[in-house]
Amino acid sequence: MRPDVVRRVLDAELIAARERRGGEAPRVLDVGGGSGVFAVPLAVAGCAVTVVEPSPNALATLHRRAHEAGVSDRITAVQGDSDALGELVAPESADLVLAHGLLEVVDDPAVTVAALAGTVAAGGALSVLVANRYATVLQRAISGRLVDARRLLDHETGALGLSGEALLRRFDTEGLRDLLAATGLTVELLQGQSVVSDLVGGAVLDTSPAAVEALAELEQLAAVTPPLRDIATRLHAVARR
Repeated sequence: MRPDVVRRVLDAELIAARERRGGEAPRVLDVGGGSGVFAVPLAVAGCAVTVVEPSPNALATLHRRAHEAGVSDRITAVQGDSDALGELVAPESADLVLAHGLLEVVDDPAVTVAALAGTVAAGGALSVLVANRYATVLQRAISGRLVDARRLLDHETGALGLSGEALLRRFDTEGLRDLLAATGLTVELLQGQSVVSDLVGGAVLDTSPAAVEALAELEQLAAVTPPLRDIATRLHAVARR
């Protein structure tokens, strides 16, 4: 199994939330949570999870996965956009708010982040995971797509600027930090996800059990070490109320 520094941080955050709540289930809000990639495992771990997602197809998959995992009673699914978050979720009601893969596709990230921050309970945290523009530039260049690499580097929001581009924007570390700090939350962590782990071939891990542990240690250190952090595939930030 490849190392996941994001899940390590979330696990620690949920332990702290449970302690703050005197042993009660942590309340998690997953905005743009799709089919439950994070929500279902968190519910299995004992969290009470609310998923806000605009796609009815994704919510149907979420319901099926939650039923199969036996955690339907721990997941509340709400169909709606992040733009209407204030109308869908009570203010300061979540111990942990997830916005993973969300800010790249919303119309106004600043408005969305402000709405997300408003749902974080006292002592709670907002976890944001976004695509890194500089990692994408490097990936395009290495694969020989030099025109795309240059376009990504030049574009104001780190997108291709083409009609077929799925993402409206990508982020860098300073831009993400500034965006979160503007909400009044305290940015406690800004790390990379998949700094080196995406570069290591599966054969290396399959043939050497020690390599798995070595990769985990290297990834954890690289995740918080600039400039390695700054070229990670994704950027992960945690901001606290």
